[in-house]
Amino acid sequence: MSDLVVSISGLEVVGHHGVHPEERVLGQRFVVDVEMFLAHDGAATTDALADTVDYATLCDDISAIVAGEPVALLERLARLVADRALADPAVRAATVTIAKPHVAIPHVVDDVSVSLHAVADGS
Repeated sequence: MSDLVVSISGLEVVGHHGVHPEERVLGQRFVVDVEMFLAHDGAATTDALADTVDYATLCDDISAIVAGEPVALLERLARLVADRALADPAVRAATVTIAKPHVAIPHVVDDVSVSLHAVADGS
């Protein structure tokens, strides 16, 4: 068996997350990367969508999470996205990185981000 990894990089979604009230009112752009480690490599030989992650549907679901109910911390948002990725039976582990390119701090930075690695129950 081979290791099969499916990645989504640079998914941009406007959300209203943050600790400060202004962040929740104004909203801002979040950039999401998800790396999913699959439980098997069946799709490499079957060529069947049923044997892998449907990344189009996953992008829709992640976008809905990020655009949805506000949370205070990127850590919490990353957990919600990771839980969605792990809900797919093909995924045994996922690493989620969420970046805030326009963070409200008095320093020049490209962005701030949080990464979370989660493993499916039973893996």
